[in-house]
Amino acid sequence: MTGLLRRPILVGGVGLSFLLWLWQSFDDMAGQMDEVGMLGALALGGFWLFRKKRAKATPIQLDISLIDRSTAEKAIAASELLIAQVETEAADAEEDAQLRQKVAQVTAQLDRQEINLAVIGGKAAGKTTLIQALQSSWVPQIKQTIHLRETPPLFAGTQTGLAAEKDALAVARASDLVLFVTTGDLTEPEFQTLQQLKAANQRIVLVFNKEDQYLPEERAVILHQLQQRMLLMLEADDTVAIAVSPKAIKVRQHQTDGTVQEWLEESVPEITALTERLGQIIAQQSQQLVWATTWRAAIALKAEAKTVLNGVRRDRALPAIEQYQWIAAATAFANPIPALDLVATGAINVQLVLDLGKIYHQKFSLEQAQDVAGTMGGLMLKLGLVELSTQAITAVLKTNAITFVAGGLVQGVSAAYLTRLAGLSLIEYFQELDAVTAEGENGLKLDRLRETLQKVFQQNQRVAFLQSFVKQVVGRLVPEAQESQLTSSETAMSS
Repeated sequence: MTGLLRRPILVGGVGLSFLLWLWQSFDDMAGQMDEVGMLGALALGGFWLFRKKRAKATPIQLDISLIDRSTAEKAIAASELLIAQVETEAADAEEDAQLRQKVAQVTAQLDRQEINLAVIGGKAAGKTTLIQALQSSWVPQIKQTIHLRETPPLFAGTQTGLAAEKDALAVARASDLVLFVTTGDLTEPEFQTLQQLKAANQRIVLVFNKEDQYLPEERAVILHQLQQRMLLMLEADDTVAIAVSPKAIKVRQHQTDGTVQEWLEESVPEITALTERLGQIIAQQSQQLVWATTWRAAIALKAEAKTVLNGVRRDRALPAIEQYQWIAAATAFANPIPALDLVATGAINVQLVLDLGKIYHQKFSLEQAQDVAGTMGGLMLKLGLVELSTQAITAVLKTNAITFVAGGLVQGVSAAYLTRLAGLSLIEYFQELDAVTAEGENGLKLDRLRETLQKVFQQNQRVAFLQSFVKQVVGRLVPEAQESQLTSSETAMSS
């Protein structure tokens, strides 16, 4: 209670709403509102109380086609900043030490001289044979140390295969250069995998293997198709055709005595186009390849630290949401004139935004918090969440006549539900933002907030959850006898 008294916006808003109710209760001209109207007014508490101002956010896009050392160092610094925040807010010293150790490992990669190549592709694409051919004929000619690693086969389709595919992509993302091996025109799964790797700023060479199995004119057509399809992702020279294990050639020799001798002669692997392209890449871009890998590792480390920090902050945010949902429920239940509850609802919403903003280090001013609260209320109405919630909650409450007719109960339960919905949506929204944001950089992104609201609403609209939630709220608002009757009714409804 002492903590609540330190929130003047909340206390003032709720107090003012009850003073207005006391004054209005003596006015015989007070009108009545239907259920949907009541909930519409309740959800629009912040929307009517404060003007909504839209903040424009200009997205910043970084050209990362070639990563330099400075870009990699900035990514490392960003991960260190987030890890420092984890150390400040979390209490797990062992986890903090592990993150710090990973920062040191990533930083050490900046000056690495070895080049790591991953060979990836579907089953029977010729990955193993290709690695053997490169190790015997190409690697010894390169001055730098080259490590070749074969990944598990992709597109197995089984549960075990899906796990192996995940491991294969992880190996590919941790490598400096990826050789993606295919045996013909790309299938859709192959193309999607290439898109994923390219989206991670991975350097790729597409290898069309087993070209010897096609007629000469077919080889040219397939190679051209591959180059055209990859035009937006790869340079034309990064798509090459090879035959790492060509079929043996049948040799027939006519002897002077008229006899004919036949034998199979092993063919030499045709990988010159690949080795020449690899040689060019290593000679011209080896340092950029290492920096790009370091950059990806720093980005992944930052994501890991953010996940840890989000978990810590969520554990602190959920009790705050529960506290405000009970305040909203009690206010709506006790005030029989929902129109006057606009003031209280607005104050509750704004205070919730401010408190969650502090937890997630989103530095909202009072005006910004008012904007967010109003926007949330407006989106709930536009998306139909208020009406859908009212219908679902009313259906649960109607199973018991005593609790249903209790004055303001629908409004109380719905106020708690919508407050919880708003709070959980803000948590999800904040978790997608940068964990450390400078003041003035948190412009509201309406499209993302709308998507988050819809997702959270769907997650919290299950019948079992609603029944449990209604029971929990009713237990706080009505006598135990009525709560027990509601429980009996729920059991009868579910059966």
